[in-house]
Amino acid sequence: MARLEDWLYESYYRMSQQHPLIVFLLLIVMGTCLALLAVFFASGGSQLASGPTDHLTFLITVPAALFLFLSIFILVCIESVFKRMLRLFSLLIWACLVTMGYLFMFSGGILSPWDQVNDPLFLFCILLSLHRFVVYTMLPFSMRAAIIASAITCLSHTITLSFCLASITELEHLVWQILANVIIFTCGNLAGAYHKQLMDLALKQTYQDTCNCIKSPIKLEFEKHQQERLLLSLLPSHIARVMKAEIIQRLQGPNFGRTESTNNFHNLYVQRHTNVSILYADIVGFTRLASDCSPGELVHMLNELFGKFDQIAKENECMRIKILGDCYYCVSGLPESLPHHARNCVKMGLDMCEAIKKVRDATCVDINMRVGVHSGNVLCGVIGLRKWQYDVWSHDVTLANHMEAGGMPGRVHISSMTLEHLNGSYKVEPGNGQSRDSYLKEHGVVTYLVINPKTERHSPLLGVRSRPSLDGGKMRASVRMTRYLESWGAAKPFANLHHRESMTTDNDEELISDTPQSPLCLCLISLCRQWLKSEGIQRISLFFHNKTLEKEYRSTTLPAFKYYVTCACLIFCCIFIVQVLVLPRTAVLGISFGLSFLLLSLILLLCFAGHILVGFCIDLSAHAHAHGRQPILYILVFTLMFPFGLQYFIYCCILGLVSCSVFLRINYELKMLVMLVALVIYNVIILQTHASLLDGFSQALYPTDTLDRPGVLKDLKTMGSVSLFIFFITLLVLARQNEYYCRLDFLWRDKFKRECEEIETMENLNRVLLENVLPAHVAEHFLGRHWKNEDLYHQSYESVCVMFASIPDFKEFYTESDVNKEGLECLRLLNEIIADFDELLSKPKFSGVEKIKTIGSTYMAATGLNVTPGPECTQDDRQYMHIGTLVEFAFALIGKLDVINRHSFNDFRLRIGINHGPVIAGVIGAQKPQYDIWGNSVNVASRMETTGVLGKIQVTEETRRILVSLGYMCSCRGVINVKGKGDLTTYFVHTEMTRSLSQGTMMP
Repeated sequence: MARLEDWLYESYYRMSQQHPLIVFLLLIVMGTCLALLAVFFASGGSQLASGPTDHLTFLITVPAALFLFLSIFILVCIESVFKRMLRLFSLLIWACLVTMGYLFMFSGGILSPWDQVNDPLFLFCILLSLHRFVVYTMLPFSMRAAIIASAITCLSHTITLSFCLASITELEHLVWQILANVIIFTCGNLAGAYHKQLMDLALKQTYQDTCNCIKSPIKLEFEKHQQERLLLSLLPSHIARVMKAEIIQRLQGPNFGRTESTNNFHNLYVQRHTNVSILYADIVGFTRLASDCSPGELVHMLNELFGKFDQIAKENECMRIKILGDCYYCVSGLPESLPHHARNCVKMGLDMCEAIKKVRDATCVDINMRVGVHSGNVLCGVIGLRKWQYDVWSHDVTLANHMEAGGMPGRVHISSMTLEHLNGSYKVEPGNGQSRDSYLKEHGVVTYLVINPKTERHSPLLGVRSRPSLDGGKMRASVRMTRYLESWGAAKPFANLHHRESMTTDNDEELISDTPQSPLCLCLISLCRQWLKSEGIQRISLFFHNKTLEKEYRSTTLPAFKYYVTCACLIFCCIFIVQVLVLPRTAVLGISFGLSFLLLSLILLLCFAGHILVGFCIDLSAHAHAHGRQPILYILVFTLMFPFGLQYFIYCCILGLVSCSVFLRINYELKMLVMLVALVIYNVIILQTHASLLDGFSQALYPTDTLDRPGVLKDLKTMGSVSLFIFFITLLVLARQNEYYCRLDFLWRDKFKRECEEIETMENLNRVLLENVLPAHVAEHFLGRHWKNEDLYHQSYESVCVMFASIPDFKEFYTESDVNKEGLECLRLLNEIIADFDELLSKPKFSGVEKIKTIGSTYMAATGLNVTPGPECTQDDRQYMHIGTLVEFAFALIGKLDVINRHSFNDFRLRIGINHGPVIAGVIGAQKPQYDIWGNSVNVASRMETTGVLGKIQVTEETRRILVSLGYMCSCRGVINVKGKGDLTTYFVHTEMTRSLSQGTMMP
């Protein structure tokens, strides 16, 4: 893996840096060769060299080098050749430049200690001290190779020069000048290494940013797919798209759940569908079985059973709507109409009965399936703001529910409407449902029982024969059930949900394989080519097309500005030392040095003030901008400030230009302006103001006949001006290249930032979706890093308070007519009520209240689920505080409904039942994962609501004792008969004392 990552980085480095820089270098050296040839022919050749030998040397060397550079340039433009022969090309260029430098050093005139300082070709190699030229930056050498090449060049130059001049120059003077050269070379090496190190670090960061830009679309695509899977696992696709837009709008703006229109209604996501069939199924005997189960067994059993039912529903083109305890109901004909919807539901009911029969025969557990089916019209969708669950409403849905209640175990109970839609597909017999359900009798519904075709085909003996029993005498019924259901292999809830970190790790292993042909390698190379050809930047000016982005780029700070100044100071300190070594020690020189160092010290102090006096001074360099005034001032100072030394004058000018280049992140146009000003001033000094001094110096070196005078190659004025111009062009090209890469990097960083924000939005969307199905602490379980797909979430609680709050009057209010759009407007009001109830959950005092679900017009909530189970709180007043919280929430619901009544001119009243005790919580269902709670405490709370009184909160005797201890007043209702529980003494919680207060808190 590490070797492949190195290969990826090398490929990226070669494509983004090495290739363009070596191309620019070849263009520059070829341009230099052409310029020398132009000077040669313009001067007629006689002024170029001092003799025929020099003449011939020049005519052979320069064209040969030009041909070699041109050949390399052509080969470098071929990508496959460039990859294989990169190092060879680099060595050839370096060796050629060194050779040319030595040839020109020993030809054209008298050899002097500062030779190659003013030679434009040798400056590319010997004066590797000149910042990033050739060895450190333009040639694709590593840091180690660059240091070795530099050392060889510097040592060879110093030794050769010392040996050749030892016999013709005064020893003391020679030593000082050789020492000056050594200092210059050392300074250049340090500056070049500094620049290369910064560029390598910047390039590695850019490489990481590029890799992130490659991975971020993959992650973003993953988040989008996960969000789609998650949303579609909760809601049908036809309504999920609309609700997705609503969630994004909610995440981006403060109008939580409100429409953009002028009305104050919440969004309603409900649609009407006709000609559908509704199936209700209840597992008979499951309540008794569940009482014998552990939490894990119960959740596992329900998940396996309902997972099997989901599979059957899919096979029969039915859509599961909701799970209510052990009740399962679904619809056929949603979201698209199906001609055989009734047949699908009946077939599904028969398959469910057959599946339960196999369980009963294999485990000897007395359970069965009671199924009811009715056909008609439904309103389907989502209401409320929290815990979205797709649901259906209509009179036909109510009738289907009673078809199940009035059915018989092991049989499919259908209405006459469903029988009509079957068109004789199944044989039936009278169902007599009116004798078992008062609702069916009251509405005169004629019912039938479907005859299972499999029962007719098989003999009675085959029907009795079953699998061998699971040793029922030695196992509990729940254990036998659990073990048998494991063979069904139902999918786990959120089995396709992975957190992004694990996705990234897994995908990285897939994307980055052992071969350069892996997807990430190919994608990186492809994206790198796009990176180098960005369309967001103007080709000539390098400005961004996006003006906002341009303004942001220009306002970016330069945290490394202080280090640029430090490097420039190092360069000028070396220049000062060199000047001290080669110039006479005069008062003028001392004063100029003193003032210069004082100015340098002041600049460094300003740059590092934030580090020296933390809290008292402002670090000016931290606030320096790429286009600010401070960079212009500093660069001008460093570029134009140096003492005048005749022998090393051209070299000082070139280093003055190089000092401008060490400010890496300063914008290209500023560097160009400053260097252009410096170039003009330098040329004015060389060709005008101090031309007589340079001429006098040449006459002092060559006092003899004109024929013995040097050629143009060693003419200080001509070649000095040419050298400055060449370096100006070189630095300009490199500055523009650096600017282009900086802008590209900034452009991709901005893109990566926006993609990260989009990923974060998608992550938040996934979290909102998950927390709309699960409590926050349960959602964290599924989003956690250590969650495994094979784990089923279940938790046992010792004390949970459960509340059911229904609006019985809504059943009478709900009508289906053309006036109210077949019941749609009635549901709009119910949506407002449920949404207002949900808004109460956002209040801090109700943070411990967890909405479980809505069942028609019944609101189910609980407290005590978001605390860690265990003996943490033993004091009664703290242990049962959540019960008081739920009662307060019930008061708030009553107050909120009163406000709605006043605004809607209705007289709805709540009927509330509350109970507390041990419960089991878990998540079941792979198709539509659903969080639910089970247990006797839940059943009793439901009975407290169904047997309650309008406008009252009914509680059991155990809950009443806790409430009294918390300061609430309760009155005894008496003994009532509760289905499945016998006679219970119940109590009403007094609401008159708190109603006015709760109403006051509800008002906006």
